[in-house]
Amino acid sequence: MSKFFWVIPLLPLFGSAIIGLFGKRFGKAFTTTLALGSVLGSLSLAIAAFILMKADPGHRLELSAGTWIAAGHLNIPFGLVFDPLSTLMSLVVTGIGFLIHVYSVGYMAKEEGYARYFSYLNLFVFFMLMLVLGSSLPLIFVGWEGVGLCSYLLIGYYFNTDYAPDAGLKAFLTNRVGDLGMIIGMMTLFAVFGTLTVGEILGTAGGLQPEVGFGVLTFATLMVFIGATGKSAQIPLYVWLPDAMAGPTPVSALIHAATMVTSGIVLICRLAPLFQLAPITMNVIAWVGAATALFAASIGLVQRDIKKVLAYSTVSQLGYMFLGLGAAGFAAGFFHVFTHAWFKALLFLGAGSVITAMHHEQDLFKMGGLKAKMPITFWTMLVATLCIIGFPGTSGFASKDEILYLAYLKSPFLWMIGLLGACFTAFYMLRLLTLAFLGESRDKHAYDHATESHPAMTMPLAVLAVGSIGAVFIGWPEAFGGTFAIENFLSPSIAYGQIHDHVTHHGSHGLAWGLATVSTVLCLSAAWFGWNTYKNGMAVAESRMTRLPKLHKLLLNKYYVDEGIKKIVLTPCTWLGNLLFKIFDVVLIDGLGVNTPAAITMLGGDITAQLQTGRVRNYVLTMGIGVVALIWIFLR
Repeated sequence: MSKFFWVIPLLPLFGSAIIGLFGKRFGKAFTTTLALGSVLGSLSLAIAAFILMKADPGHRLELSAGTWIAAGHLNIPFGLVFDPLSTLMSLVVTGIGFLIHVYSVGYMAKEEGYARYFSYLNLFVFFMLMLVLGSSLPLIFVGWEGVGLCSYLLIGYYFNTDYAPDAGLKAFLTNRVGDLGMIIGMMTLFAVFGTLTVGEILGTAGGLQPEVGFGVLTFATLMVFIGATGKSAQIPLYVWLPDAMAGPTPVSALIHAATMVTSGIVLICRLAPLFQLAPITMNVIAWVGAATALFAASIGLVQRDIKKVLAYSTVSQLGYMFLGLGAAGFAAGFFHVFTHAWFKALLFLGAGSVITAMHHEQDLFKMGGLKAKMPITFWTMLVATLCIIGFPGTSGFASKDEILYLAYLKSPFLWMIGLLGACFTAFYMLRLLTLAFLGESRDKHAYDHATESHPAMTMPLAVLAVGSIGAVFIGWPEAFGGTFAIENFLSPSIAYGQIHDHVTHHGSHGLAWGLATVSTVLCLSAAWFGWNTYKNGMAVAESRMTRLPKLHKLLLNKYYVDEGIKKIVLTPCTWLGNLLFKIFDVVLIDGLGVNTPAAITMLGGDITAQLQTGRVRNYVLTMGIGVVALIWIFLR
């Protein structure tokens, strides 16, 4: 049966092509059926692949369609790998992807470009599946670039506006910076290992000892990490993700919260034995992740746009994932990927439900009182909010506190940074929930016309809420009385080809409980503070803003990072581009290369034109002189 698993990525590709060619002509029903059917088919086969992979003694299935690239010593197969990591991610991509497809049917029903939207969305699912299932780095890179392309297309979906194309271009250019690092990393790995097939690289790397100091593996892994910072929105390449909210809300849920932005984490998990050989890189990953978690969470404290709050929350949560990886907790980092996919997709879709009900109003300060109007949306978003703030017993508690525990073992200062970021998260999430659903309405007209969303939108919310709660059962940490089953499940992937165990965690259950108690008390206190600040409207918050106006302005303007990039990077590059344009294009190419020969030709024509007098005797004289000249040349 495994030969049919090639169809898993190909079904969405087929759906994208057919919808793109014929969807507009055959109507919405045709587009909806094909878009949802292709992803549902992929999900069904992904479940079958998961079952067969689990039954295999090595928990690994490999498919190969022969050689893809052969050049000298470079030999790259066109193959897919089904192991615990790739199959679980394929279930996330197709499962949550299917729910978001269903949600999109209701959300996009009145939008123009319905077929175009679903064609792009199906294409994204294809590329994302290639990214997680590819057996070689070049094939993974095809999916890596493909999801970037789809992100660009979907961010700029509202191409008639000014902001959407600009946001798409910003995402495209920012990711190219990271992709350059990714390419350099792949070239370095080929120079070291002589192959770009992931299994062969890990098989060789498994027998090596960690580098002492800065070596070639440290350089290679740092370059790959730079690629991951671009795709997974870490400092300094995070700037594209908040602006990516210009696309439709279901896009934000699928691409910019649940799947694409976790590509960097998934890649590092797949190359885990290699990264463990580079302690310097592991330290960089941990500190960049911690800094990003705190930095983005602080910005989310004051944002007014409901999607921007969730966008900065996503950047922050991605930082926690990298913090877990840097602390050598690859299973913990990926477990947060899994739990975050459920509750953050739910938060974005819930926000989309609110935006639709409020007639596309996204300003939190104009919302309020929607709990009575939208009970399903409220209660499902409450579940997601409890998960993301780490309420005891939820999936977010299990994954977040496991990461914070490992961060403390690596460095107590890392734990302090992560804890502060978690407190900020609790504050701004209760702020969002309170401003949107509780208290009095601040826009009477929009409130009066608000209703619960279409069942096509609320049904995925309910399923995601159940998934957000149920995700805890595959990863309840050992320190809290569980088995942390996901660590054993992912071991064949994370430790593939590994001979030496480079990961050592020296801690205790008592320490883990103590750290979890501290973080829970502080986060719940921050959540209460967020609710208490906004429960009666804006008066209390506004009075507190006046006490620290400069800090509030700094956070509201996102630390002026975009302005700094414009001044330090974009303006000099624009000036240099204009200078080179004038020197090379205007002077050398147009001037010397095109206009000068044209001017010489024109001058020659003008001079020659003076000889054209129209008098026969002048022409006879010229011919005679020519004949004499020819005779003279012949005689000589």
